[in-house]
This record gives sequence, structure tokens and C-alpha cells, in this order.
Amino acid sequence: MTGKTHIIGGIAACLAFGQTSVDSPLLLGTAGAIGALIPDICHGGSIIGRTFPALSKLINGLFGHRSFTHSLLFLLIVAWALHTYVTNDAIKMGLLIGMASHFVLDMCTKQGIQLFFPIKVKVRFPLTTRTGSKIEGAVALCLLIACLYFSFEIMHLH
Repeated sequence: MTGKTHIIGGIAACLAFGQTSVDSPLLLGTAGAIGALIPDICHGGSIIGRTFPALSKLINGLFGHRSFTHSLLFLLIVAWALHTYVTNDAIKMGLLIGMASHFVLDMCTKQGIQLFFPIKVKVRFPLTTRTGSKIEGAVALCLLIACLYFSFEIMHLH
């Protein structure tokens, strides 16, 4: 999936979660958008990879693409670090939900992800698509509609 689809997916997932926890929906959604980009630090051409090229190159050299940074192990390490060093719950939850949404969206691609890294098994859904395809565009549109729906729902909760 492209960075744009990941951002929309991270926001949509956070806004859906925000239906139960609406203390800071804007902060939650913003953190979700950022969290949705984090796993692609292993890819030099990604939005976050271009932002931090040295770190991206190092991580890609050590692990490759869609392995460690797309795994439950990475998610647990980040969760521990956030729990230890970040006090704001909306930021913590947004980052983690955004990362999890990234994993789900990349499992919709033919390449899949190494969800159980260091085990070298690729996990993907039975029906997949190619990154940048028209199907991905349709998924992004559906996620955008979900963002609008959940935004209106959150506004009605206040």
C-alpha cells in the first residue's frame, strides 16, 4: 500500500477506536497517521524513509523490507517504549493503532508481511492486490468515507 493509503487507514482506525474514547480525537487521529507510516522506516522510498534516510538505510540493511518493522515483535517493543516514556494516552494509542492498521493493509498485498518475525513466514490475506492498483484506490476511498463517518459520529458524542 502507498503512504497515502496508510495515512488514511491509520486515521480511520483511530477514529473508529475514538468512538469509545473521545478525550482527544484530533490528537488520536494525528498520532494514528504518524503511526501508520512508522513500519515503512525500512523502505528508503517511503514517506518516513525519505524523512530519515540514514535510519531507513540502516534498518533496511539489517532486516530488509516488511520484516522486523512489520512484526508483532516490533509492535510490542514500540508499545513498551511508549508505555515507559509517553504519558499521553491518545498519542500512545494512536501510534499503536496506526501501526496495526499498516500491518493489516500490507497483509492485503501480494508481498504480505513477516508478522511473526524472526520466523520468515509471510502473512497475507487470501485476496490481495498490488500496491498502487485501482483496487488500492478503492480501498483508500472506502477508508476516507469511514473517516468522514466516524468524524461525524465523534462530533455527535460531544
